[in-house]
Amino acid sequence: MPKICFTLIFLFFSFADLLAQKEIKNNNISAEISTEIEAIITAKSAKSFNGMVLISENGKVIYSKIIGFSDADKKTPLKENDQFVIGSISKQITAVLVLREVEKKRLDLHIPIRKYLPNLTQTWADSVTTHHLLTHTHGITALDKPLSFSAGTKYAYSQLGYELLSKIIEKTSGKSFEMLSNALFRKCKMNNSFHPITSLEGIIPYKNLVKGYTEQENGALAFETKTMQNHVAAGSFISTTEDLILWNKNLHNGKLLSKKIYNTMITKQKNATREHPLFGKTDYGYGITIENLTGKPSQNKLKLGQTGFAPGFVSMNYYYPEKKISVIVLCNVVWDSQDLKKAFYYHTEILRILNKFVLN
Repeated sequence: MPKICFTLIFLFFSFADLLAQKEIKNNNISAEISTEIEAIITAKSAKSFNGMVLISENGKVIYSKIIGFSDADKKTPLKENDQFVIGSISKQITAVLVLREVEKKRLDLHIPIRKYLPNLTQTWADSVTTHHLLTHTHGITALDKPLSFSAGTKYAYSQLGYELLSKIIEKTSGKSFEMLSNALFRKCKMNNSFHPITSLEGIIPYKNLVKGYTEQENGALAFETKTMQNHVAAGSFISTTEDLILWNKNLHNGKLLSKKIYNTMITKQKNATREHPLFGKTDYGYGITIENLTGKPSQNKLKLGQTGFAPGFVSMNYYYPEKKISVIVLCNVVWDSQDLKKAFYYHTEILRILNKFVLN
């Protein structure tokens, strides 16, 4: 009996020691990440970082930083739960709404969209499918023009395709896109995220929406008046850093889609490869980009997510499933708007740091 007790005690303390070592290692990694990111976003520059960074690992915040102003004219500091227009991060939200309609068997990804949108006048409605719209492989350039290529044969990044997706699920569900998206946000407890035309009785849905600014030719910042020019389904949802952490938690942990259809969403689709202005050759699933950081199928370390651009706003949301790391960067100042590599400088530098840590 004493021998058994000794063995149990030994095992207990050995396990506790392993946990302690893991915690120390995680703290060291967190400190290293923080140090490197701090050096970049706090560096003195004529084009300084203005926004928020939030990084979590397995549900625990490992880095958080807020720098700059929500209103540059009044010098109002940014604060937690300030809301931003999230650009193309919106597409994965729209994709989930579409795939939930598929799971309810109200929508078929591979049936021509004429079934759902019978009023379309062009003959391409008889060949383009919802799958093509989700993967930017449809060839639609305008509702009144022929396809630029045969559906499914090429990739061409499209905002209009996602607007059509919103119209399709309005038809299949019998609800407005606004209602569908806001209901999804509430399901995820994303209480500061909204469709931009939301009007809730007694509630100002985005009272904390920050002002977006764009650098002018003379180097001055100007308040952006064209922020909402994107189709909502493609690029105009409103959210926060903390809400997007919740989004990743729900999406990537089986709360929104079945395992089968989620795996389809994060699988590279045929011909859905883009020459990305920031990252070069980039593979797409449904509303989300997919990258294996190792480049080797036998050593699969995925990075899933999307950057977002709307006039006055640059954003980023990526998730590393192996480490359960989320990284959210939301900015309301666009420097060098005609040069996306410069406009996304802070975002891509933060990604570079995280990629390195995930690979190591």
